[in-house]
Amino acid sequence: MRRTDPEGQGPARHPLPQRHGPAHHPLPQGHGPVRYGPPPPDDGLPVLPELSAALAAAAHRGDEEPVGGGPALLEAARGYWERRGLPVGPDRVTAGPGAPALLLALTAALGGDVLVPRPCAAWWAPYARLLGRPVFHVATPAESGGVPDPYALLETVRRVRDEGGDPRLLVLSVADDPTATVAPPELLHETVEAATGEGLHLVSDETWRDTLHAAHATVLLSPAEMVPDRVTVVTDLAGALLPAGWPAAVARFPAGDTGTALHARVLDVLTALGARLAGPVAVAAAHALDEPGPVTARREAAVRLHARVAAAVHGAVVAAGGLARPPQAGRHVYADLEPLRAALGAQGVGDAQELEEFLTARLGMPAPGGHRFGDDLQALRVRLATGPLLGDTDTERLECLTSPAPLELPHVQRALMSLGSALDDLRDDAQRWEPPR
Repeated sequence: MRRTDPEGQGPARHPLPQRHGPAHHPLPQGHGPVRYGPPPPDDGLPVLPELSAALAAAAHRGDEEPVGGGPALLEAARGYWERRGLPVGPDRVTAGPGAPALLLALTAALGGDVLVPRPCAAWWAPYARLLGRPVFHVATPAESGGVPDPYALLETVRRVRDEGGDPRLLVLSVADDPTATVAPPELLHETVEAATGEGLHLVSDETWRDTLHAAHATVLLSPAEMVPDRVTVVTDLAGALLPAGWPAAVARFPAGDTGTALHARVLDVLTALGARLAGPVAVAAAHALDEPGPVTARREAAVRLHARVAAAVHGAVVAAGGLARPPQAGRHVYADLEPLRAALGAQGVGDAQELEEFLTARLGMPAPGGHRFGDDLQALRVRLATGPLLGDTDTERLECLTSPAPLELPHVQRALMSLGSALDDLRDDAQRWEPPR
């Protein structure tokens, strides 16, 4: 394995939380340690008519799905994974009302302390905190997010155990929110090898795997392909198949006795929570997982659209002097505005919370700071979503979807120009603050 030093800091430079509980950043007034994460980036598009029709046709159903999902939904999920090279029996699949419910059940069933990358999806850590479990963030390498650096992971596990902790679960994401990157296979192999060597169970959040911007040029591997008996896969259908307001997610459990026992425990937790899908949503979810022509056509069109807009946002960030990895998946860009710190400081911005407030007001759209994703509060990082740039009405958004040149549409041009102007103002201010040479 190769040693990396992400962001100029070795593993030992990241202090561990104290054993009495996980450290967290200052929270908005009135919010507890769970209730402060931003939602995943929405696609900003009207609901696909075929999905609306599927939901409407089942609207007469007043019952809920069985805990874990009914036979039709589980068979649809099984087929979805088989088409992706991850065959699984229907007795190893579970459905729930969104990925958060499934991750909560998995965390409760597995026990122990939880490890996540730094940064990570905003909704991962709160569910461990809700259960009173310590959460330990592990640095990621420079080239991608979502998957911890293997050496940082080994060092963190050793230190947690030295302090009396019990690390059992690593949550990771090959196609990542918030960084919009895809972890290279060689890094994933090394990290999975390190994690399984330490006896960790892996939860692979594959919500964004179907949103690759260049699917033919990007290699995406699932950890479940590498260690079938140690990885549970979770996919939230809001990533590429369903509207965010129709919560549905599916989990694929490992082979062998470990998977059998974990599946049973997760069903127990979901039963205790009453975490069932509404009947009509389950019908729509099964329809989407079957991937008929209209569903796949909409997904592919949405991916192309958001890839173009994300590339434009990335270009605006870089042109203004900011830093950002080129987006490879999802509907967002993770920007580092550290090079503009002097100009931002003149605006009263000194940390990620202040940057979030400043850009949200300046851009008129949510711009959650990196601290929401477990990143350093002092770092000037922010996630910029592409959905809000597609227009204010369903008509404008659908026009984006069908246009051969969506970036040339007037409403998209205005949105991108507003973003670029706000960032360019900071660049110009930063240049004025530079000392003479």
